[in-house]
Amino acid sequence: MIKNIIPIFIFYLFYLPTIFAQNYKLLLWEDKIPNQNNIKVEEKVQITDKLRITEVDKPMVDVYLPEKNYSSRAAVVIFPGGGYKILAYDYEGTDVAKWLNSFGIAGIVVKYRLPHTPNNIDGRLSPFLDAQRAIRLTRYNSEKWGIDSNKIGIMGFSAGGHLAATLGTHFNENFFTSDSIDLLNCRPDFMILIYPVITFTEPYLHSGSKLNLIGENPKTELIDYYSNELHVTQFTPPTFLVHASDDSGVPVYNSLMFFNELKKNNVRCEIHIFEKGGHGFGLAIGKGRLEQWKDVCISWIKDIISK
Repeated sequence: MIKNIIPIFIFYLFYLPTIFAQNYKLLLWEDKIPNQNNIKVEEKVQITDKLRITEVDKPMVDVYLPEKNYSSRAAVVIFPGGGYKILAYDYEGTDVAKWLNSFGIAGIVVKYRLPHTPNNIDGRLSPFLDAQRAIRLTRYNSEKWGIDSNKIGIMGFSAGGHLAATLGTHFNENFFTSDSIDLLNCRPDFMILIYPVITFTEPYLHSGSKLNLIGENPKTELIDYYSNELHVTQFTPPTFLVHASDDSGVPVYNSLMFFNELKKNNVRCEIHIFEKGGHGFGLAIGKGRLEQWKDVCISWIKDIISK
């Protein structure tokens, strides 16, 4: 009898705050999608130990809203990683949104287009356009979703961290305007970067992300444009960084370089470097001390949104 009760107790202890949360999907664009031709593409979904998505044809967001009585009125727009080749959609996306919901924070997971999808016109632009639209759409719906439009942050893992950092350092770029939503401010109010790709310069780049986003022999101007440590200013949003020093996929120096530039520009920032953890640990469930990043992250968010 006791054995049966314990799993039920654990379920209610950890997930009760999110049981009554709202969850639905919303297309980023209802009509014509920018930077897209008429080639027909079928989205591919692979489910093994994780949910992997490729060939995104219709970019959208999965909206996870906490139960109103628990709401902090803050939101985090989440960009899953995957080297700009796939989207680790549950492990670094929907699972994260549900975790945020348990602290009263809305989680908005972005199913963004990947550079090599055949119906892209200019592959490198599609992820960024989708990122801009996602935060603008969140601001547009902020009242409806019970969100404070001045408490909307972004979060990215690995290559998703690169996309988030690109948005955080290039938010004034405007490539496309289709409606009034595209006129809204897309500057994030804060950033959370988890084992992020930051630079496309040697020796600390993640070669796969660079190759997938800007190709094999890109011009120096493109390399510099997407090396986000070169574009930090006093207007870059407050930033929280997490990395493992033994990360062999994306060297920890990516986070360290970005942190140093944030400090130089007097941007509020915090960094947590774990001795062990490797790359791609996600929420680090069952991974000992590594799980602590979540507690300090929530504490940091609460501090940021209280200002």
